[in-house]
Amino acid sequence: MALPAVLAGLLAALTGPAEALYPKKSDAAPHHGVRDARRQAIQGIDVSRWQGEIDWEKVADAGTRFAFIKATEGGDHLDPNFRRNWAGAKKAGIARGAYHFVWWCRPAKEQVRWFKRHIPRDPDALPPVLDVEWQNGSQCTRKVSREDALEKMRIMLAALQEHTGKKPIIYTDINFHEDILEGEFNDYPYWLRSTAAPLKHRYNREKWEFWQFTTTGRVPGITGDVDRNAFFGSEQQFAAWREGRFDIGSRKWRGSEPRVAGRKPPATAAGNRAPKAAGGTILRMTPPGKVPQRTARNDD
Repeated sequence: MALPAVLAGLLAALTGPAEALYPKKSDAAPHHGVRDARRQAIQGIDVSRWQGEIDWEKVADAGTRFAFIKATEGGDHLDPNFRRNWAGAKKAGIARGAYHFVWWCRPAKEQVRWFKRHIPRDPDALPPVLDVEWQNGSQCTRKVSREDALEKMRIMLAALQEHTGKKPIIYTDINFHEDILEGEFNDYPYWLRSTAAPLKHRYNREKWEFWQFTTTGRVPGITGDVDRNAFFGSEQQFAAWREGRFDIGSRKWRGSEPRVAGRKPPATAAGNRAPKAAGGTILRMTPPGKVPQRTARNDD
C-alpha cells in the first residue's frame, strides 16, 4: 500500500469516531494535537456577543450538550447578548451556565456586586464560571501579585457559590495558570484552554473537567468561529453533576457511588454473595500522573 494511503487510513482511524459523534460540527483550522478532546462524548460551546445572533435550535440539533455564556465583566459591563442567549439556550434544551470575566484592576467586592446583580439564580442552570486570565491588550493590563490574585479569586468564588448555591468552575489559560494557579483550588472544577496540544503538555495539573480545544469551531446556528469544549467524563457523570450528586472537581459522590457495570458482588465470609448495590453505572477514571514542570508558550 502506498504511504499516502497508509497515512490517510491512520488519520481516519484517529478522527473518524470523534467526527461521527458530531457530524454537523467542524473546525475551520483543526489541530491534530487536540484529537483527544474531539473523542469525548459530551461536548459544548462557549459564546458571547462576538457570535452575534444565535439560532439555538440549530445549535441544539447539532448535538451541543452545554453552553457557557458570557454574562459580566469587571464591575460595570454586561454582555449585550447575555439575556437573549440565556433564554435561547434554555428554550432549545441546552444546559447553560454563566461566566464572569475578572478584571484585576477592579476590587473583588465591586465585581461581586455586579455579577450578583446580573447572573441568574436559575435552579436548572449549570454552575457559574470565574474566568481568570491576564488582560493583555485591554485597558486593564496590570498584573497583580499572586497573593492578591488568589485572594480576589477566593472572594469571588465564595460569592458565586453563595449566590447560585453551586460550586463554581475556574476557567483559565496556560500563562495565568503557570503564574498563579499551579497547586491552588485543586478541589474546584477546572476549564482549561489548549488549542494545539494535549492538556498534559501545557499544564502542571493532574486532572481537568472541561477542555476548550479550539477557537475556530463551526457549529450550525452560529455564523463564523465559535469556541468548542469537551467534558472529561461519562454521560452518567455529566447527569449526576447536573443533579448535584457528583462533584466533578473533587471526583466525589454525594451518597453511595453507583455500582460499576459487570462487576460481581464480593463474596461474604460465609461464601454467599453480597446483595447488589442500588444505582446505575459509572466509568471510573484514574487521573494521569503529575506532569513535569513546563514552560509557557505563546501558542496554546
